[in-house]
Amino acid sequence: KQWYQRRVAITAGVHQNAILCETIKKEQKHQKLHKDYRVNPFKKINVLASKPNSNVEDDTQEDEQFINIFKKAREVPTEKYDYPQTESQSYGWFTTPLIDSDRSDIRLHHPRTMSEVTKYMDAAWRLKEQSENMQ
Repeated sequence: KQWYQRRVAITAGVHQNAILCETIKKEQKHQKLHKDYRVNPFKKINVLASKPNSNVEDDTQEDEQFINIFKKAREVPTEKYDYPQTESQSYGWFTTPLIDSDRSDIRLHHPRTMSEVTKYMDAAWRLKEQSENMQ
């Protein structure tokens, strides 16, 4: 039994090594090496100004690609995409009216009108406000 246990231990070590080698090959195959590091444009940035009494000129160049990504991240979803990306965005996505408003068409335009009752109550409220203001 000892030789069998030792053989199993050796083969288990060989299998563990094979699994490790296979894992490393998969990681190297799918791993991306990033050499270009940038600030995350989707995170809020607190920009600090230089000292007001400093005579040193700031000769740093603006990174156009970062500025474009930053502006794109700050856009409203209706400017970023042609169509809503989620169901919640579909509400209010298209804000233009389906038909032009025509104020002369009484089917679609219902302005406020004053009847005898509303004129009476308007006068009564004005009188009540005046009497309260006089006291």
